[in-house]
Amino acid sequence: MMKPPKVLVTGASIAGPALAYWLSRQGMDVAVVERAPAFRDGGQTIDVRGAGRVVVQRMGLEGLIQANTTHEQGIAFVDQANQTKAFIGVNAFDGDGPIAELEILRGELARLLIQHSQDRVTYRFGDSIETIEDDGEQVHVRFEQGAEQVYDLVIVAEGIGSTTRNQVFGDEVQRRPLDLYTAYFTVPRQPSDGQVMRWYNIPGGRCICLRPDNLGTTRAFLSFQQAPSGYEKLTQAEQVSLLKQLFADAGWEAPRVLAALEDVTDLYLDAVGQVRMARWSKGRIALVGDAAYCASPISGMGTSLGLCGAYVLAGELSRHADHTQAFAAYEKRMRPYVAQAQSVPKFAPRLASPHSRLGIALGHAVLRMATAPGLKTLFGKILSPKADAIELPSYDELKRT
Repeated sequence: MMKPPKVLVTGASIAGPALAYWLSRQGMDVAVVERAPAFRDGGQTIDVRGAGRVVVQRMGLEGLIQANTTHEQGIAFVDQANQTKAFIGVNAFDGDGPIAELEILRGELARLLIQHSQDRVTYRFGDSIETIEDDGEQVHVRFEQGAEQVYDLVIVAEGIGSTTRNQVFGDEVQRRPLDLYTAYFTVPRQPSDGQVMRWYNIPGGRCICLRPDNLGTTRAFLSFQQAPSGYEKLTQAEQVSLLKQLFADAGWEAPRVLAALEDVTDLYLDAVGQVRMARWSKGRIALVGDAAYCASPISGMGTSLGLCGAYVLAGELSRHADHTQAFAAYEKRMRPYVAQAQSVPKFAPRLASPHSRLGIALGHAVLRMATAPGLKTLFGKILSPKADAIELPSYDELKRT
């Protein structure tokens, strides 16, 4: 009797555990390695919509996700006095639009995916790949912690800055910057933090957002427009100092948010951009999710791309005995979906965060019109990510238990 294929998945956020689940359903010997020393809960709010929602339905996870949503009711665009200048409710566009029905913290979704697969999948935290070599027959991996293993396939499901992907593909990796920085972190909840996301624009192309969660805290999001400048490589203390400097004059609830930075343990600051690759596989090594085709948070498609990519990759591996054919079929099906998700204009950040007070006022006026009966359909198409623009095969082979 042949041994089941031995597969290593790197990255335990969304795409990695989802892929591990589907591969393990085929009886494959699957291990997931994650650089973080322990499971990272919390994180920022993401949505599960369109084809991504179909995937979690097929996983039997939709009910659990619904039970763990943030219950966010919409977006209020506010001024310095916290007066709402425009509002878009969760049902403004018949359940679609910028706020989806299933809004969940990234860490909460990752936790559910890991729990759903851990009876069949080996998870190892606090380790990562040091060296990787594909000899054509197997992939030889040496881990940072010293262990050496051999695998039939390695699938990289890391983030936009994936070090494993960079080792394998080198200068094939193309990053498209969107000249925007974002910072995410958790702050203590206050009475003013209801079940609505509050979005506050500041002249100079900056914004502060406060979003409810289901854990008794509030998620803060700060953004400012600037070409990549290496801020993501600064120490946390340097990043805190930078944010305090950039938002010192912001007003609204900025003093509260900036003061909370002194005690945060989950600050994440990065340059927003996209990953564009001419190919998503090389020999016995393939890419999935942000490591392959990050579309940026602006697209609203990251979760759907990760979930769908994992499902399609596993499905094609179940259909094809030859991994080369499976990887080619995966790319063929996913490429159009990815291309649509990545069709974000470079001026999008300026539309979301105008540089002048007049631009902010005009933006609020346009958003007030968005839900008007005569314009609702048009704005729904503009503001709604095209998360269902892919046909997902049934992949009967994945129904094995």
